[in-house]
Amino acid sequence: MCHPRFLLICFGVVLAAGSWGLYWVPQRAFEQAGMTGGWGTLAQSVGCVLLLLPVAVWRWRRGDQTGLDLPVFGLLMGGGFVCYANSLLLTDVVRALLLFYLVPVWATLIEIVFLKRRQGWRRSISLSLSLIGVWIVLGKDAGLPLPENLGDWLAITGGAVFAGGVARADAMKIDSVFPVLFAFFVYGSVVAIAQAAFFGVSIGPVPSADAWFALLPWLALFCLVFFIPTMAMTAWAPQHVGTGLVSILFLAELLFGTVSAALWADEPFGWHEAVGSTLILLAGVLEVALPTPVKAENAT
Repeated sequence: MCHPRFLLICFGVVLAAGSWGLYWVPQRAFEQAGMTGGWGTLAQSVGCVLLLLPVAVWRWRRGDQTGLDLPVFGLLMGGGFVCYANSLLLTDVVRALLLFYLVPVWATLIEIVFLKRRQGWRRSISLSLSLIGVWIVLGKDAGLPLPENLGDWLAITGGAVFAGGVARADAMKIDSVFPVLFAFFVYGSVVAIAQAAFFGVSIGPVPSADAWFALLPWLALFCLVFFIPTMAMTAWAPQHVGTGLVSILFLAELLFGTVSAALWADEPFGWHEAVGSTLILLAGVLEVALPTPVKAENAT
């Protein structure tokens, strides 16, 4: 049977994902204000850790789970997001979105291979629609949408790793949202630090002290109002409605991102983007309107 709040959870995922379709706007704004490259991603992740730390300490003192015991989930989901966030700075917004949002492919493969779930005709149709939509928008007249630069590779790697994190969240079955949220930010920060050290100049020089102090209030506000609430829904939902469904609902981010990039970043939006986005939207609607029963998915 489906979760009793199935539609509400789906709506929350779509809302969170749609909000993330606009994430490139503050990401580039922070970059232009002096929070160069991947240092903005790192500051956001670490900022959320610091804001959530008092709650983590309180839970630890009570003997409750904090999320530090979920390194696999945190490194997968948090690390996948960090790859995606940095890819937005190193390639076109639309390319980053579409290469990252091959997530439904990875998620469906994970469900079949590792979670031993059969995929019914609804998933086959919705996955096909979403892939055709991605191909139309990204491939255009050039054929296969293959990675062309560091940003592209970060996006496609981030999507595969993020899908693994979504599947891990699905399998964990943790009732409280805090452990998965804290694990996401803690281990995501670890990956962000590693990328800053490994890629070096590619993701920008270390920001000046003046830039750090000037942007600190805005970073804190961004974390409290946007980052933490949307990631709470993203990390919590898979275990309640399933890995594959959540990965397809996440495609709402692609729609919002493609349109916003066309409006505010002067990136192209022609018939390729319109048709491809419509197919992706139909895939999500089909998955929500005609959900596959959990028992059928778990059949072996």
